[in-house]
Amino acid sequence: MYRALSIFLATALLATGCASRQPAASRLPITPAGPTKPTAPIGPDVAVMLIKIGREKQPQRVVIGLYEDAAPLAVANLRELSRRRFYNGMRFHRVFENYLVQTGDPYSRRGDSDRSGTGGPGYTVPAEIKRKHIRGAVAASRLEDKVNPTRASNGSQFYITLQAIPQLDGKYTVFGEVIEGIEVLDYISGRPVNSNDFPLEKIVITSIKIVPRELADAVTR
Repeated sequence: MYRALSIFLATALLATGCASRQPAASRLPITPAGPTKPTAPIGPDVAVMLIKIGREKQPQRVVIGLYEDAAPLAVANLRELSRRRFYNGMRFHRVFENYLVQTGDPYSRRGDSDRSGTGGPGYTVPAEIKRKHIRGAVAASRLEDKVNPTRASNGSQFYITLQAIPQLDGKYTVFGEVIEGIEVLDYISGRPVNSNDFPLEKIVITSIKIVPRELADAVTR
């Protein structure tokens, strides 16, 4: 039921050659790029997402600045789910190379299945459609317009754009942007996938924590 975004992207990316990806070396070829300046006003707190890729022992960090003024409901929802450790153990269940990665589905903990991409916490969040899909935009997934005319967001699933995607502007709630660790997501987007664009490796969120921005570097596990 929450496959609308994935179906759209799969159609748009048929010519990208995702099916021919080759496995990379066992050691992650990720070069840290350091923090970047937000492109829009963010609040004092950030979301620090730790991600375990395959058999790597050390999790990778992605720091998300939160648009508390532009999308207060979406940010409050992320804050509450993070407090409840709702995301711990979820996998990235859709990836499109150098384009977009998607996560937040509780069913993904069990690997790919017919229910992958359909899960959530059991509620939706009202639309707050104000920000654009820049590179690193963090946006809520949702059902398509014909069954969701108000464009309400899925309660937990979100995607992160790895390039500007203006064709999605005005259609989805963008509630944050990556200010550190975008290179981790670039790497994840290029991992081998199955026919559902589900990564063959286990790419797992170990935690998402909301902390003051000045304390983000202290979150390592």
